[in-house]
Amino acid sequence: MLAERHVLIDRGKMSFGLDRSSGARCYMLSPRALSIVWGDTPQYWRWISLPDSRFSEVAELVNVYWLEIRGKIQRNLLSRKTTYAAYLIFKVIGNGRSFSFQPQETSVTATGHTNSRTVSLAPDRDSARRNSLMFRSFLSWRGVLTLPIVEHEFDRDDYFDSKNDEIGFPSLRRDGWMEIELGEFYNEGENNDENGEVEMSFMEVKGRHCKRGLIVQGIEIRPKY
Repeated sequence: MLAERHVLIDRGKMSFGLDRSSGARCYMLSPRALSIVWGDTPQYWRWISLPDSRFSEVAELVNVYWLEIRGKIQRNLLSRKTTYAAYLIFKVIGNGRSFSFQPQETSVTATGHTNSRTVSLAPDRDSARRNSLMFRSFLSWRGVLTLPIVEHEFDRDDYFDSKNDEIGFPSLRRDGWMEIELGEFYNEGENNDENGEVEMSFMEVKGRHCKRGLIVQGIEIRPKY
């Protein structure tokens, strides 16, 4: 559990706090501290202020085909000998249908090791499966599925099936935002290890449809239990 109070650092581009249970350091990278493809192009992303955000600005997705968000943090900022996880902190305007058609891919890389996940920003598995099947039916009717949409193992009708536990879904936070885990890593923090970086990513670039309505507050790095 995180401490209630967070301090803005790095000219307001990051927030810092302590984990209430362990005392380990926790951070959130603001959207301005992230690399967002097309983030400075108003027709694709716009920057707004929300009263329930820690930061003065959040990034709202207007309309893109190529969704790619990356962040990084120095390992020496984190507590040693601690298992961390990175989370995308976000909201979705409307029903989030554009994130139900195709799963998204995430990764966390530290000391040469990458932890990758497949996730969906859809509110739940049932809506993701329903919208995915509707979208594929529409593409089939239009003749688009004469060739594969994507070359990936999860491009199949049963990917969102209830028996498939490979995909991660978001959860509601106490502050009213949503979060989804991007991956985890162990911060040894000894010798030259502490001088490296942790790199995090959230992507959906294989589907051929527009994504819209995503509001990004940042990427949070906190201990995982």
